[in-house]
Amino acid sequence: MERQNVTLSVPKEILQKIKHLAVDKRTSVSALLVKALEETVRKDEAFQTAKSRQLALMEQGFDLGIEGKINYNRDDLHER
Repeated sequence: MERQNVTLSVPKEILQKIKHLAVDKRTSVSALLVKALEETVRKDEAFQTAKSRQLALMEQGFDLGIEGKINYNRDDLHER
């Protein structure tokens, strides 16, 4: 995959912490950021896929076994 450099403005306190985290994980700040961004994109793609699937199901509708006719009323449902 082709790469492109970007410039970020990060608060100094966060940058210090992320540098320590990168050292602890034996990786680079860049690698940590790439991993976090990839995870964000993966989650968004999964959400969009699920959303599309659910919208299609809602558009299609569900067979409730009543053939489009409601043959009961509220009192029947709440009868004790």
